[in-house]
Amino acid sequence: MAVNITIGAGIFALPAVVAAQLGTSAFWAYAVCGILIAMVLLCFIEVGTKITTSGGAYAYVEEAFGPLAGFLTNSLYWMGFTIMTVAAIGNVLADNLATFIPALTEPLYRGLFLALVIGSLAAINVIGVKESSRFVVTVTLFKIIPLLLLIGVGVFFIETENFKSGNSFSMSRLGETSLILFFAFGGGAECLLSATGEIKDPRRTIPRGLLLGMGIVLFIYFFIQLVAQGVLGDALALQAATPLAAVAEKIVGRYGMLLMVATAAVSAFGTMSGDMLVSSRVPYAAARDGLLPTYLAKLHPKFNTPYRSIILYASIGFLLSISGGFRQLAILSSASLLIIYLGVIAATIRLRKVKSKDAFTIPGGITIPVLAMIATIWFLSHLALHEIMAALIFLAFFTALYVVMKMLSAKK
Repeated sequence: MAVNITIGAGIFALPAVVAAQLGTSAFWAYAVCGILIAMVLLCFIEVGTKITTSGGAYAYVEEAFGPLAGFLTNSLYWMGFTIMTVAAIGNVLADNLATFIPALTEPLYRGLFLALVIGSLAAINVIGVKESSRFVVTVTLFKIIPLLLLIGVGVFFIETENFKSGNSFSMSRLGETSLILFFAFGGGAECLLSATGEIKDPRRTIPRGLLLGMGIVLFIYFFIQLVAQGVLGDALALQAATPLAAVAEKIVGRYGMLLMVATAAVSAFGTMSGDMLVSSRVPYAAARDGLLPTYLAKLHPKFNTPYRSIILYASIGFLLSISGGFRQLAILSSASLLIIYLGVIAATIRLRKVKSKDAFTIPGGITIPVLAMIATIWFLSHLALHEIMAALIFLAFFTALYVVMKMLSAKK
């Protein structure tokens, strides 16, 4: 699931975006981003094996800094980041399938399609986390196998001449490109910690699952870039929409292109299913702790799942997916993710003195958490001013909402 939720629709566009910025130096961005996201993941693993209740980043930040910080993290996570991911990727899925089903370009049929997809995923999650995880694993195989085939076949079509040209290397371009890659790596594997309370033996499962999963992700990303650059050369930067489809078409022909388009659709669907599995439980975690209405903390009498939280999450995701006006919210989601990472890293440092049996501890004291914090701030420094302002407005709004809820609770 760590592989599935990280490798989404972005992998099918990333090679061209990175090549346009760095050319043949693109591999440096993958290396830098891989190292930085590994440091952040280590922080998630340490604090996640100390605090094993459902909630993920929200639970960690609340434990370290109190209920207001936890409420803001929860709001940033599910309202500022994950729901927008489901909405955006739902449209990516519809766009890809429109290649085969032109009717999906019509608002009515598109809306019905999105309702069917998101509603089905919600129903699967209401039935139970075991059934959801099995479904996610199945979808993951359907999207990973074509990518591995592209790598395995594509290496025989690589031309070394295609690695001799490209944009000149610069730290500023590396920073901008790593920021793009960060969003492809980030907001993925660590999301699984939102369902920690439903994971068997989390202190053993979490470190193994996350680190192995991200290792596989880095391998696939790196070699996809290698094959794409080696096959297309300078033309890679011109294939902004479907670079992997262009690679497959050059190697195999039209059928290869169609396979990659179909795989992109499956990948988008897989990411939505994985995100629905873990993120739909975040409102439940907040409601359980009294930060959202207790109505959302109700468990299903038969399946023992937070069905009201799942239904709310799916409903908002569907409304956003058909609105078509979530460009600004997508920008906010990017800033939200970085702020959440800062909170978790700070929580790791704050809770370092808390001892827990069999908990994972990052070696080297607080060196890695401090480096991770510096790296995250470096990423934030590449955000545009209007993105930073949007994040500040979001935080101010939810801070005010928290104060109002506390006042109402006191009156009751």
